Amino acid sequence: MSWMAWTLPTGIFFGTIACLLVIFTILAVRFPETPRIGVLGIETTRGDRLFITLLGSAFINLAWLGLTGMPQPWAMLVCLIWAAAVFRWV
Repeated sequence: MSWMAWTLPTGIFFGTIACLLVIFTILAVRFPETPRIGVLGIETTRGDRLFITLLGSAFINLAWLGLTGMPQPWAMLVCLIWAAAVFRWV
C-alpha cells in the first residue's frame, strides 16, 4: 500500500474517524436516542449529526485550502466550531 502515501497525519485522521464510529456505535447501543428536529427541519440522530459534521468539515478544509493563504491548522478551529454548532442546533 505504498501508493497511498500513508503519513502520520493521514493515519491520525483515519484513526480518529474509526474511533468516532466505534464510540458512536457504542453510544447508540448503550443509550438509544430518539431523533430530534433541529434547524434543518429534518429528524436527526447522533450518527446523522456526525455525518453532517464530517461532510461539512471536509468542505471547510477544501475551501480553506483554495481560498485562504493561512495555515491549515486554523481550519481545525473552524471545524470544531462547526461541529459544536451542528451537535447543538441540527
